[in-house]
Amino acid sequence: MEKISNRESYLKSISDRNLKIYLMGKLVEDPLSHPIIRPSIEAMAETYELAVNEPELGSVKSPYTGESINRFLHIAESNDDLYLQNKMQRKLGQLTGTCFQRCVGMDAFNALHSVTFEIDEKYSTKYHQNFINFLTEMHKYNLVIGGAMTDVKGDRSKLPHEQEDEDLYLRIVDRDENGVYVKGAKAHQTGCINSHWMVVMPTLRLTEKDKNYAIVGAIPVDAEGITYIYGRQSCDTRSMEPGEYDVGNKYFAGQEAMVIFDNVFIPNEYIFMNGEYDYAAMLVERFTTYHRRSYVCKAGVGDVLIGAAATIAEYNGVENASHIKEKIVEMNKLNETIYATGIASSLQGFKTKSGNYINDDLLANVCKQHVTKETYEIGRLAQDLAGGLVGSMPSGVDFNEGEMAEDLKKYLKGKERWIQRYDYQESTARNSNKYVNVWTDTDYAGCLITRKSTSGGVIMLNTHTIKTWSITQDIIALSSGEAEYYALVRGASHALGMKAMLEDLGYQKKVRI
Repeated sequence: MEKISNRESYLKSISDRNLKIYLMGKLVEDPLSHPIIRPSIEAMAETYELAVNEPELGSVKSPYTGESINRFLHIAESNDDLYLQNKMQRKLGQLTGTCFQRCVGMDAFNALHSVTFEIDEKYSTKYHQNFINFLTEMHKYNLVIGGAMTDVKGDRSKLPHEQEDEDLYLRIVDRDENGVYVKGAKAHQTGCINSHWMVVMPTLRLTEKDKNYAIVGAIPVDAEGITYIYGRQSCDTRSMEPGEYDVGNKYFAGQEAMVIFDNVFIPNEYIFMNGEYDYAAMLVERFTTYHRRSYVCKAGVGDVLIGAAATIAEYNGVENASHIKEKIVEMNKLNETIYATGIASSLQGFKTKSGNYINDDLLANVCKQHVTKETYEIGRLAQDLAGGLVGSMPSGVDFNEGEMAEDLKKYLKGKERWIQRYDYQESTARNSNKYVNVWTDTDYAGCLITRKSTSGGVIMLNTHTIKTWSITQDIIALSSGEAEYYALVRGASHALGMKAMLEDLGYQKKVRI
């Protein structure tokens, strides 16, 4: 397997896998091509793109391989590392407007770094070395690790061993000299289908009678015996409907699924807790400490929502009304409160026995409290600014194609805006649509004083003029052929830049000069 370095290599790494996924009662043949699942994959891929576009924020040097890895794989070695995790999370919230699904895994293995060390310290086990070996392997290929903690729980007044059905918490059902077999289910598993590995963990404090539930181990997401039942997202079927504006967040989405484990094998080398029930509570506490300040990602999503709300106010022509401004100010205040408590927790972190850093638990819980209230209040204010059409707008099909389309366009208008529209035009020339077309010409020795030539050119896509230029050449050409050559080089340079930009936008074109 090649090391993942960007969006394309990530998408390649999760293709052609034999995952058993059910969505709305049907077996999913290819998650990458499914209209509901694909946006969540793109959100995950954005974590790799951030590392390419902003390496100082999205990547870091691995202490185990010495190579660059995604920051989501990094063990925090300082308060600054914790803070940069938060900055990265907010940035990705801004870029995707949704859950990008890697925080659970990051927080899980940061918690496991210190917990495995302390288990070994008491019981002389080798879990910490197992964990470091596993993490080194993940760093080598720059993979995605998901965290699987939340059991389905059944009767929550009872401990795992007291449940009528023993499988309501993930448990060890068999052992051999090579490892253990587990059975049960994990609910609300963020990004599990889009990951390469998942780490299963207990979800609550355990007793000695719950030893078989005290299991922590790493499992490939395509391991035999795993079934995924895809969870619903609000308005998720909009991505399957025709038109543009009905899809909501068109390019990105979150992902949760229920994961059912049916005698799934975990080899000894991937086991990081095996019956040490007295450390389950420590693991849960440390994981939640990391994870509750990771909710600063909601501040990034909040930024998107606040921007959308301000835009809607402008469309409605009420952006200067005092009560509108007050609501947008209130949204910003609530959003920054979430972020402030998260980064305060990170900046007041401390070193654990194993050498990694953990953030302040009290402030992490304060961040969580704000997220459970302020996020919804921001959404309420945004809906208040947007008005009732958010909930009762006619469909995009009616608006663009239906018999009443013209009437809808007549009545569903806001503030007049100046718009310059460029309709896509197909060229009638043979194969023209495949190319970035470039024309260049030269006025040889056109300047009578310096005898310098002038290069001119135009770039076109089909019949659209995309770019033009006319510039004096720096060098005095000694012949018209030399002047034409300089003009050709400049045209090729502009064309390659345009080709690269189009590829970033998803269009593959050849250059024709």
